[in-house]
Amino acid sequence: MDWNVEEVVKQGRMRRLPPYVFAQVNDLKMKLRREGRDIIDLGMGNPDMPTPKHIVDKLVEASLKPHNHRYSASRGITKLRHAIADWYKRRYGVEIDPETEAVVTIGAKEGLSHLVLSLVSPGDVVLVPNPTYPIHPYSVVIAGGDVRSIPIGPERDFLEDLDNAVRQTWPRPKMLIISFPHNPTTVVVDKAFFEQVVQYAREHKIIVIHDFAYADITFDGYRAPSFLEVEGAKDVGVEFFSMSKSYSMAGWRVGFCVGNRHIVHALTRIKSYLDYGIFQPIQIASIIALNGDQSCVQAIVDTYRSRRDVLIQGLNRIGWTVDPPKGTMFVWARIPEEYRKMGSVEFSKFLIEKAEVAVSPGLGFGEYGDEYVRFALVENEHRIRQAVRNMRKLFNSGS
Repeated sequence: MDWNVEEVVKQGRMRRLPPYVFAQVNDLKMKLRREGRDIIDLGMGNPDMPTPKHIVDKLVEASLKPHNHRYSASRGITKLRHAIADWYKRRYGVEIDPETEAVVTIGAKEGLSHLVLSLVSPGDVVLVPNPTYPIHPYSVVIAGGDVRSIPIGPERDFLEDLDNAVRQTWPRPKMLIISFPHNPTTVVVDKAFFEQVVQYAREHKIIVIHDFAYADITFDGYRAPSFLEVEGAKDVGVEFFSMSKSYSMAGWRVGFCVGNRHIVHALTRIKSYLDYGIFQPIQIASIIALNGDQSCVQAIVDTYRSRRDVLIQGLNRIGWTVDPPKGTMFVWARIPEEYRKMGSVEFSKFLIEKAEVAVSPGLGFGEYGDEYVRFALVENEHRIRQAVRNMRKLFNSGS
């Protein structure tokens, strides 16, 4: 044989993707669990709360009807798109045309990555915060585009850094991908921030994609604004929402994209080649989620807030000073100074091996995150307290 399949595969576009940083920590976690170690997993942001019963009941009911077993519509069934439009009107006062300005996606991750694939050509420059949720930069890499990082964090001025990046970039950036409340840094913004983003995007002819996954997961009186609340936002961009966090429907894989009709059309068109839509009973249950009693959302938020408080209070008590986030289901914690030189990957391994606590290394979200680790609030309060006790013993031991 004069050719090697492995070498052919290595020459594909996947060669531009770096090794998955989180895999190192996950492999160690699984190894220790196989050895019988009780690892408290605060790593992956995988919601542990059950989907509210009335949503599950509707799924069961709809799944028993044979006509729902057929192929669905790749852009989402009509009633779900209308429910999305009604939800935006009630929540944010934003008018959405369900026929031209909304498309249902198989989770926000699928939708965003396919939208980038439909809009970004090789050599196009896309601006992305750093650190950030990995699919934001890697969707650009997969599409053949070039990523320009914008540092983000509590001590940075994002808009100033954005302007510096634009002025120093050639060719001119085509797109900006943002997400607030922000994963992993938990940075939050106000409506005035989006007003400046819209104005800047219009002036510099930049498409804006806003990932609004944590729209509802906010605390202490803070309300997360929608990007689309700003006048003119639909002229320059779109917003993604995921059912995963607000309704604890992570495994259901339902999201949607709304906003500029030309951008929505691009996503709708590429999806028409790639899928036949989500299983229809899931879409029907999603209508019930959006149109039904929203007290279940508040109950989920209250649980995350209680867990946040337990973790923050515990960390501060053992000398690891961390401010409480106003949004997301995460705590972004700078590594204690005496361990900082280890870097986030080695420190994360250290916590698993010595304290039996799994966290996500900040480096996995970008090089600017390497002094941090991310805690996901996906264990109950008892387990979080146990994690704090384990870390206290470790830190006190002087290891």
